[in-house]
Amino acid sequence: MDLQFRKNTKQTYFFSQPHQPFFVLGFINAVVTMAVFALAYQKEIFLSISPISFHLYGLTYLLFTPLFLGFLFTTFSKFTSTKAIEQEVYLRVFGLFYLGAILFLLGTIVSAFLSAVGMGILWVGHFMGFLILLNIYRNSHLNDIQDSFWMIVAMGFGVFSHLFFIFSTVFNAPLNFLAIEIAIYLYLFLLIFSVAQRMIPFFSHSFSEKNKTLLRDIFFLLAIHIVLDSLWLHSALIIDFILAYLIANQIRQWGFSFPEPNPLLFILQIGLYWIPVSFVLGGVTNLIAWIFDVNFLSLDIHVLMLGFAFTVLIGFATRVALGHSGNKMEADRWTQRLFYTTQVVVFLRIFTSFAAALQSNFSLLFTLSVVAWCFVFIVWMIKYFPLLITGKKLTA
Repeated sequence: MDLQFRKNTKQTYFFSQPHQPFFVLGFINAVVTMAVFALAYQKEIFLSISPISFHLYGLTYLLFTPLFLGFLFTTFSKFTSTKAIEQEVYLRVFGLFYLGAILFLLGTIVSAFLSAVGMGILWVGHFMGFLILLNIYRNSHLNDIQDSFWMIVAMGFGVFSHLFFIFSTVFNAPLNFLAIEIAIYLYLFLLIFSVAQRMIPFFSHSFSEKNKTLLRDIFFLLAIHIVLDSLWLHSALIIDFILAYLIANQIRQWGFSFPEPNPLLFILQIGLYWIPVSFVLGGVTNLIAWIFDVNFLSLDIHVLMLGFAFTVLIGFATRVALGHSGNKMEADRWTQRLFYTTQVVVFLRIFTSFAAALQSNFSLLFTLSVVAWCFVFIVWMIKYFPLLITGKKLTA
């Protein structure tokens, strides 16, 4: 009886807060999708869709999207001063993502039809999550919910790009490039940055006056970037340089101390520093590719997604796991080393792109970057899954 009671208690705790099941699912998906992609890219296994499409879809909608929903289902009500989401509501969305992820991953190996069914279920879950957040936003009585507005806009573009991606994959329609561009810039980047520019300066005790037009300006520049790239590849390089200047200037105005002595905060700030670097690299590599037809293996996108999105993801996931389990908000030595390893992943991916541009054999660098990526997620899972699943208290 006592064993059964403890088992039920752990199960009850696991589903008691939205971020817990979504974070667990997202981190498991991160390792599985990257491992499958690496095997498919090196032709060790064959998938029902192209390895690149699998890579993009898997990381966007099986990793980032569950983590976004888990985070926002936990915090969005606080942002908007509305009541918390009921458990049965967010568990319905979680159930769809759980089922959809299994069918998609299994289907890409054994059946294109099964993979399409999985994508359809994932899209329904994504759309339901968006509607839940939109309803919370509409019920807010706060006067200043500008940040929340842009989070909703970004999530809406995520749903839109998700549908585009499925349509282009299932029907071989020429929409794949547009779906990817929207997903990366108006979904992943805009959503993470909308949260980051609100919370990281707050955590850092920045006294800088809030730039009320920042997100609007970035949104329109990103939209122009997508239009230009869609019409003429590599033509958005001027927009890249403008975005790099705009965001670098904003980071300077926040006045962060460097290096920040708090590791939990410093890792988030590092993520912000990578943004202007990624856009400068985008402008430079696009110019070189335009003139000399050199392939950098999407260096700018990978620096943006790994340097910024991946780094901030690990930082926020750690803060949320610690804070919502009643543990001290501090990073021990293992966590600090894990934070350093995230930056190793970024540099390995940069070296991989430069090796490809120089037409060198980048197989070893590619493998090392995949191993380092999986290492970060696996170590994080070992360290923090007990907090998410059972509410374990860490010892000093």
